[in-house]
Amino acid sequence: MGDVKAFLAVASAGGFREAARASGSSASALSDAVRRLEAQLGIRLFNRTTRSVVPTEAGRALMARVNPAMREIDAALRHVVGLGDRPAGSLKLNVPISAARLILPQIVPAFLKAYPDIRLEIMTDETFVDINAAGCDAGIRYDERLEQDMIAVPIGPRLQRFASAASPAYLTARGRPTHPSDLLSHTCIRSRFAGRSVTPWEFERGDETLRVDPTPQLIVQAGGGSDLGVAVAIEGLGIVSLFETWLQPHFDSGALEPVLQDWWPSFPGPFLYYSGRRLVPSPLRAFIDFIKARREGG
Repeated sequence: MGDVKAFLAVASAGGFREAARASGSSASALSDAVRRLEAQLGIRLFNRTTRSVVPTEAGRALMARVNPAMREIDAALRHVVGLGDRPAGSLKLNVPISAARLILPQIVPAFLKAYPDIRLEIMTDETFVDINAAGCDAGIRYDERLEQDMIAVPIGPRLQRFASAASPAYLTARGRPTHPSDLLSHTCIRSRFAGRSVTPWEFERGDETLRVDPTPQLIVQAGGGSDLGVAVAIEGLGIVSLFETWLQPHFDSGALEPVLQDWWPSFPGPFLYYSGRRLVPSPLRAFIDFIKARREGG
């Protein structure tokens, strides 16, 4: 088992010295472990040069088969450790920036106070992520972006809205839209996810749903660039569309004014999701129980 772990460490780090720094071992000890494993299997696992250490085809195949098993073993060990009086260990979540900004601040402080022996790590990512391959215990996504074969638990507000807004100065100078089609003659600040096209803005009122695609003067990356888009809107340079809760502080301060409020579309809130094929580690079980208790308690 130790030799296999050494192999995985070297393969993941891309070299013996790099793996030694990451694992706290020595490069020579890792090299000896890999040689033993290669001798046992009777096959070379790495192509070594003075500049690089690259897995062979056999090495890549071994990684693909062993990595999931090692993650399962780690989860089982963490589960056993957490069977004491108090859950302990690490919990790693992969979440979109919107969840880290708008949902987790209302949950994480109380959770950490309740479980001081749990070490929580939050990774923010706007792309579709295989949480198992990313080494995460769970993720947060909206329903249309959930991975298949996952268990989903509601987290955060169950109903959210997209809001559009602009500064009072912009609206005074350019006029206040009264219908979504009016946006086609306005300066708009748009966003898109990495590697994807800019999606049209959607509006709804009663049974009527409309999609408009105004030409943007500024496009930002969804999530990471959203605050820049808001700042530009506050400066009077256009209309922005974003989560209502993201824009609410600026509505409260008067820096931004709601636009087409009767047309703001609503959508279901996000979910915490995790694999149902794995043993649930005790820190994740504690987090699941915590958010369920908060929801049931109102």
